[in-house]
Amino acid sequence: MTEQQPDIGTDAVRRGRTLGVDVGRARVGLASADPDGLIATPLRTLRRDAKKGSDVRLAVQEALEAEAVAVYVGLPLNLQGQWTPSTEDAVAYASRLAEALAEAGSGAVVRLVDERMSTVTAQRGLQASGRSVKDSREVIDQAAAVAILQAAVDTQRRTGAWAGDPVDDVIRKETQ
Repeated sequence: MTEQQPDIGTDAVRRGRTLGVDVGRARVGLASADPDGLIATPLRTLRRDAKKGSDVRLAVQEALEAEAVAVYVGLPLNLQGQWTPSTEDAVAYASRLAEALAEAGSGAVVRLVDERMSTVTAQRGLQASGRSVKDSREVIDQAAAVAILQAAVDTQRRTGAWAGDPVDDVIRKETQ
């Protein structure tokens, strides 16, 4: 006789790989974390393709291959916590990504997390390692995705709850 798992709902944190996404105008950085959420590592940089959406398809492919349980997309608020055009772009991207993941049969949740300082943190880290920002454009996006994801998995591990907010909740709050 097998023991039935309790119904813990879709908001319950599940063990498994997670992805981090840093949305930029020209590129999208991806990072991945181990199933226990201990460490985030760079995955790849995608070229933005607003017309064909190939970057979203590639991000979905990465999530499916990793069997990701969550995808954390950076929410670039200004220093006062207000929305900017970059915020709107990231929310729209996260929404498209959530739809594409659902259509692909993924059960991964897509959540937006505050990323106000992720790119600055990534640039400082690269500079500290002796790399110039100009020579590191491709890597900066991945490093920013790592910063976003590491903060999310640290929060997730510390609190036992998903970090950030579901895409639909963020959109609903902003339109009220």
